[in-house]
Amino acid sequence: MRPPEIRWAGPRALLIQLESLDSVLAMHAHLQQHPFRGQVDVLAAAQTVLAIFDSGAAARAARTAVAHLNTSPATETAATGDPVRIEVVYDGDDLAEVGRLTGLDTDGVIAAHTGQLWTAAFGGFAPGFAYLVGENESLAVPRRTSPRTAVPAGAVALAGNFSAVYPRRSPGGWQLIGRTASRLWDLGRDQPALLRPGTAVQYVAVRESVTVTDHGSDVGPSTAAPHEVLASLEILAPGPQSLIQDLGRPGLGDVGVSKAGAADTASARQANRLVGNAPGDAVIETILGGLTVKANGELTLALAGAITPAEITGGDNTRTAPMCSPFALHDCETLHLDLPDAGLRTYLAVRGGIDVPQVLGSRSTDVMSGIGPDPLAAGTVLPIGAIDQGRTVGAPEPSTLPDDVRLGGIGSGPSEPVVLRITGGPRHDWFTAESQEALTRQTWTVTAESNRIGVRLTTSEEADPPLERVSTDELPSEGVVAGSLQVPPSGLPVLFLADHPVTGGYPVIGVVVPDDLPIAAQLVPGAVLRFEAVDPETLELLN
Repeated sequence: MRPPEIRWAGPRALLIQLESLDSVLAMHAHLQQHPFRGQVDVLAAAQTVLAIFDSGAAARAARTAVAHLNTSPATETAATGDPVRIEVVYDGDDLAEVGRLTGLDTDGVIAAHTGQLWTAAFGGFAPGFAYLVGENESLAVPRRTSPRTAVPAGAVALAGNFSAVYPRRSPGGWQLIGRTASRLWDLGRDQPALLRPGTAVQYVAVRESVTVTDHGSDVGPSTAAPHEVLASLEILAPGPQSLIQDLGRPGLGDVGVSKAGAADTASARQANRLVGNAPGDAVIETILGGLTVKANGELTLALAGAITPAEITGGDNTRTAPMCSPFALHDCETLHLDLPDAGLRTYLAVRGGIDVPQVLGSRSTDVMSGIGPDPLAAGTVLPIGAIDQGRTVGAPEPSTLPDDVRLGGIGSGPSEPVVLRITGGPRHDWFTAESQEALTRQTWTVTAESNRIGVRLTTSEEADPPLERVSTDELPSEGVVAGSLQVPPSGLPVLFLADHPVTGGYPVIGVVVPDDLPIAAQLVPGAVLRFEAVDPETLELLN
């Protein structure tokens, strides 16, 4: 067996290319059962395993060790436990087309689908979405040439050698052959994902019509605490978007759940530090001002991130709330945030932390997966947790925003480009030499379509062409990390942020280093940036 091909996916992650799905499953199982020091997550895909670490040193040590691993692939994909029974009404829109593509009639497709045992090989795409492999390849079909903008929850589908059930309504390009009432993802269960890697599945044909309710967001209650509430913060106006965030929920990539958490972790940590909270306590992340809150009880607050004028009103008195410094918000006083002078995201921390219930170990809202508390709305009352008396309120600090970001706000004039360091992406060789050079030579502009999933970029000059690929092959879905510069057919990169999908089907040309992601999260629409190539092991500039 050839040794695996190991590619850097940023300075803290390795993309391990393997010869077969059996080799992928063997490597994935080994890394799960024998994790390396500092290993945060490991994600299997069709041809690769993505291993993510908490530091560059841990990733470098693992890279050396992986090259010498002797993981023998299983002779076949081994299922574990009794099969999960999934009842299917076979009336999908693409059932006849699958029959034509496979040379089977519709009855033959149904017989082939129900007549073999399927095994969950790996997850991704969405929470609860599992790629199932069968005992034969009689139903191997290509994806649709034109993906649907919305596939209903419970749709049973085929693509390549895989079968799957869509856990929730979402876009998709798989061939639809039926529908099921089985709930693939349910936070009410001890194990939310019905299918995990290694789970055996038996599809069963039924005639009864079934209806699957798309529950949309998987949320925890955001207006009640499981104990007596001594103080709270009431949302009078949420502004364009205000979310509860902490440091996220890592380690769930196998079931399609991204880490999420604060987009600018440096500012979220600073806000918590200023009020004497733990680094991972929940805060409010808000964009472009407009947030207005009212204190119910005596509170200590701090603002960090985007440099935002803020005003406190109580009775006939008005005073200015400082940035990057703790301040008091007395009972019944209100705090209002104006449009930031620089940056995009402002973080509001309250001493004691925002005490909404955790979902999968985190209080963060994941807009991609629909997991966590709902976006904040007027009238929401947020309970405040008990104060850790062992932690003291901090002294004022400088802003975490670099000088080049501080110069840019909504409506500000042109400024020098913000510089982000990148390492070569795991698929940089899929692009022409000219495009690899253009990535760092030319400047890029942030578009208004950017969000917590990713910063969408366009060329800054008319003379600058989009990036071009050497290979026109379809890239099998594989794991991606925050900071990845994924390039769709338009040739215009998307810089993945906190709520990015855990897998992607477009090549990644570069990866922004983790320490620069807080800067990327503060870039406003219209901001100009450029990339600076560094070595993934040393982070030193490349010539």
